[in-house]
Amino acid sequence: MSLCKDCIQGVRHEGEPSGTLETIDGVACYVATPTVDYAKDKVILFLPDAFGIELINAKLLADDFAKNGFKVVAIDYFNGGGLPADQVLNDKKFDLYAWLAAHGAEVTRPPLDKVIAALKEEGVTKFGATGYCFGGRYIFDLAFDNVIQCAVASHPSLLKLPDDLETYFSKSTAPLLINTCENDRLFGAEAQAKADEIFGDGKFAPGYRREYFPGCTHGFAVRGDLSDPLVKAGKEGSFLASVEFFLEHL
Repeated sequence: MSLCKDCIQGVRHEGEPSGTLETIDGVACYVATPTVDYAKDKVILFLPDAFGIELINAKLLADDFAKNGFKVVAIDYFNGGGLPADQVLNDKKFDLYAWLAAHGAEVTRPPLDKVIAALKEEGVTKFGATGYCFGGRYIFDLAFDNVIQCAVASHPSLLKLPDDLETYFSKSTAPLLINTCENDRLFGAEAQAKADEIFGDGKFAPGYRREYFPGCTHGFAVRGDLSDPLVKAGKEGSFLASVEFFLEHL
């Protein structure tokens, strides 16, 4: 299980976030709510990359899901310790592994569980989850525990392959979408082919879909350079596939 230099590469996107910062059972969250009527018993958990919920890209993505009729809760499971984009984004010398050692599951899973429990108390019964890079690890963990009812992982990291794919198949009932790309050290061609082998051709009854975006690199779905036509197509295509998957399965 690992991260790579591409986990902290990318571009900050432009826009004006429309959601709100809220505290849910002591955990900071960015909440994006549809402006139209929506199913109050459903929430999409937005599980960010190492930059956390403070990166504007994450907020804008959460807002976009809300525009498609889903309430979204983006969770600061780093307890304020997400990477500061103005200091770390594209810093090839940053010691990512030292940061990761201080943000293991013993630190980051409890806030996630607290928010989910609080949302259940508010009447939420169906959870979708979309995870990017670091967040892709928790897509699998939550699916293993059948906490979520629909799962989307975009360029996931920190997976043990192929073990986690096999565990997902045997334990989870959550339909799974994986957004993949051409250049990904952490979920590359071999892992992609293995996922198709395990889940594809109707073998995974709950539902499986994998999207592939050429010319894109790990991180494209949240930190992609939109001035590159292929990356722009990948970022927008992965979002569209995610929305379609949630509409079908959640």
